[in-house]
Amino acid sequence: MTPVVEQPTARPVTPLGILAMQLESIVQAVNEQPDLSSELKAKLNFAWRLAAGLDPYLEECTTGESPALAALAKKTAVEAWTQRFNEGATVRQLEQEMLSGHVEGQTLKMFIHMTKAKRVLEIGMFTGYSALAIAEALPSDGEVVACEVDPYAAEFGKSIFRESPHGSKIRVELGPALSTLDKLAAAGESFDFVFIDADKKEYVQYFQALLDKNLLIPEGFICVDNTLLQGQVYLSVGDRTVNGEAIAEFNRVVAAEKRVEQVLLPLRDGLTIIRRLPV
Repeated sequence: MTPVVEQPTARPVTPLGILAMQLESIVQAVNEQPDLSSELKAKLNFAWRLAAGLDPYLEECTTGESPALAALAKKTAVEAWTQRFNEGATVRQLEQEMLSGHVEGQTLKMFIHMTKAKRVLEIGMFTGYSALAIAEALPSDGEVVACEVDPYAAEFGKSIFRESPHGSKIRVELGPALSTLDKLAAAGESFDFVFIDADKKEYVQYFQALLDKNLLIPEGFICVDNTLLQGQVYLSVGDRTVNGEAIAEFNRVVAAEKRVEQVLLPLRDGLTIIRRLPV
């Protein structure tokens, strides 16, 4: 008999996922208390089911992944990221939870179709799920320029890109993102659409560079991932990590910027949609 290999389980990293996990532990504890009313137990059970059932339902109702995206997600999930980090093989800690995932990938594809974007910049590629999702939505002459600082993650993604008919639309730029942005600006490159999902502490600098260096065209769009950061941005300051404070500051900067308009959507860990206003 072939042994069953148990796949690693991703930890919850979104406000909803964390809420569902907390409610589950509360429900388990409450259900063991004989003195509590059945009405209270029923209400808590309902709250848990309401939170825990939403993400699976979104997955069910969203157009399925392409075979290449599904293979990339599976390969990322089984990779021993913690071991690689402990061996010092990467410049920053990588983990499977950094993958954009099915629903967000499909959302990005929809945005590309809606905006008719042809030139896309991705700041923070990781293993390339979002880059490939975007490439699948681009026309044959479209291009994704994907910035990634980690050589292993970049090669990991490129190995999957080569197996996709859309992989040739992706150009990977290896190196620190801010240096890559300077290089792209010096070359006179500009983009219709930008997706940011990289070092949270540099989000403000990415945003300002896109506007100040005219890397984003007038009326172009920026999508920014993790702008709720596990709920830290709206909890008390004392509950924030360094990244949580960085995202809270980014949200404040965007809200005060007169050159753009924006909306923050509660998709996964928060997705902010920014539109650059006409000059």
